Amino acid sequence: MEGNRLIAEFMEVETEIFNTGILNYYHQDLFEGSWFEEGELSYNLSWDWLMPVVGKISRDEKFFENEYRENLLDVVPYGRIQDVFEAVVVFIKNLEI
Repeated sequence: MEGNRLIAEFMEVETEIFNTGILNYYHQDLFEGSWFEEGELSYNLSWDWLMPVVGKISRDEKFFENEYRENLLDVVPYGRIQDVFEAVVVFIKNLEI
């Protein structure tokens, strides 16, 4: 899923290509970390994965200049995980413009 890859890049997740030739991403939670292939990234499925992204966005100085900030602020407290995930992806894509 493109959104998960985009978020991993935004989060500056460590990557490595193993013997399989497939790019893997290192996800670190509070207690341990693991390597995941792109299709296994879970920003769209897990609040534990997604909320650190929201935290990083809210600390970014560009957050207050981004026209999509209001959309993100609207969905975080009340949104379903898919709504927050989509708002995060739109926000990050807008940073690249």
